[in-house]
Order: sequence, then structure tokens, then C-alpha cells
Amino acid sequence: MSSSSHGSAAKAIFYAFAANLGIAIAKSFAAIYTASGSMLAEAIHSFADCGNQVLLYIGLRQSEKPADEEHPLGYGKITYFWSFIVAILLFSIGGMFSIYEGWHKLETPEELNQAWVGLLVLAVSIVLEFYSLKGCLIEIKRLRGDKPFWKWLKTTRNAELVVVLGEDNAAIIGLVIAFIFVFLAVVTGNPVYDAMGSICIGVVLLVISVFVAWRIKGLIVGRSADSDIRQSIEDLIAGDDGIDMVLNTITMHMGADIMLAAKIRMESGLSLDQAIQCINELERKIKTALPEIKWCFIEPDIED
Repeated sequence: MSSSSHGSAAKAIFYAFAANLGIAIAKSFAAIYTASGSMLAEAIHSFADCGNQVLLYIGLRQSEKPADEEHPLGYGKITYFWSFIVAILLFSIGGMFSIYEGWHKLETPEELNQAWVGLLVLAVSIVLEFYSLKGCLIEIKRLRGDKPFWKWLKTTRNAELVVVLGEDNAAIIGLVIAFIFVFLAVVTGNPVYDAMGSICIGVVLLVISVFVAWRIKGLIVGRSADSDIRQSIEDLIAGDDGIDMVLNTITMHMGADIMLAAKIRMESGLSLDQAIQCINELERKIKTALPEIKWCFIEPDIED
């Protein structure tokens, strides 16, 4: 259901924002105190994530605007736009800046100051990010039900949860990398490891941002409902007594809501009034069984 989908996405965004804001502030102080490039890259990453969550929430709220004359199918797809913007920001601000900072530190390496402070902040941040990821996975579980996780990830039309999931995983991987390389810099006394850590974090962010952008691209272009919903639609239509055959069905996601257009061949001998009544009852049955279908257009015909 669209309300459930929006509620789950909003909760996941809130979990991620709360965790990232606290982490970003702590990382910033640690980066200034320790002069660590890896820590600075992580601080910028966390602040960028906070901004990303704000954009996702804005998109979520804008998508709930009612349909109007200029947008007769509503504003649901605006969530895809903001999700794509977040992927770009993750690529540019997060990934590219981290690589630049690492390269700069390689050219002019600086000794770390009281690196244990940075390691402590990173360890606490990893724990907080795991709680954020756990919250996201709980909301995903509510939506995917018994569907396997990887199948859900491949087929889901929920852009916000895909972005939050990608950000949470990028954050955890980045934190682990930062911890390892700062630790190596302390043990060896070589600050080059810290710079290498920043570059590695940037590469991770670039990879995940490209993955997120690729997933969102299909939604922006326009994607049908997933196979389970399409099969349920065809079963409902085919099971109607007044329907002889399902000729064709087209579905399109408009954010969390779905538009359905179907062409059917009706049983012969029905009067015009009977056919109209049959179609109206079928539309009500489909919307009741599948509440995510907001628009339903059924056309009687004899061939596709």
C-alpha cells in the first residue's frame, strides 16, 4: 500500500538522518583534532548524507500532493527525481571530494595528532550506523514480506529505501576502511596510509552512487509494477465471469501508486449496460484487492 510504503521510507530516512547528524559532528571535531584525511573524508560524507536525507524527505512529502490539472496522475514520480539528485551528490560531494582529499594528503602528508580520538569516534560511528542500517532493514522487511531480500532489491520500486540502504552500506564500509587505515597509520607511523584510506572511501562512494543511480534510472524512465502484482491483476481479470480473455495489460508506477490499463474481450451476448456494470465491478474488485492501484482503465475489445 502506498501509505505503508511512504511510512516505511519516512522512518528509514529519520533513522539515517539522526545517526548521520550526530556522527558528522563527532567526525568533524575528530578530523580537526587529529588532522586525519580519512576522518575529514568521513565527516564530509556524513554531512552530505544528512543533506541527502533532507532531500529525500522533501521528495516524499512533495509526492503526496494531490493531482491537479497540470499533473493529472499526481506527483508520485517526483521521489525518483530527488533520489537521483541524492545519487549525484553522493558521487560528487562524497566520492570525488574524498578522492581529492586523499590525493592532497599523499602529496603533503601530515602526522596524525592523538589518533586514538579518531579511532574512538570511528568505532562509535560504526555502531550507530549499524543501528541506522537495522532500522532501514526493518522497514524493508515490512514491505517485502516473504519475498527474498535480493529479489526485493532487484525489483522494488521504492526509490527512497534503495537510496537509504545504499547510503547506510556506504557509510559502514567507509567507516571500517577509515578505521583500518588510521590504525595502520598509527602502528606504522606512516601518514600515507591515512591518505590511502581517504581515496578508498571515495572509490566506495563512487561505486555505490553509480549503483543507486542505475536503479533509479529505470524508475525515472518508467517501470511497470513488479511481476507478482502483474500476475495478480491478470488472475483477477481472468477470473471474472463476464471476461472471456485478457488481451493486454499495462502497468506504470507513479511513485508508490500504480496506474493500470487493460484491454479485455468480454463474453458474447452481454448488453451494453451489462458490460459497463461488469467493468465497473471489476475495477472495484481490483482496487480492493490491490490498494496500490490508484488508477484503473479497462477497455473492452475483440483483439489486441
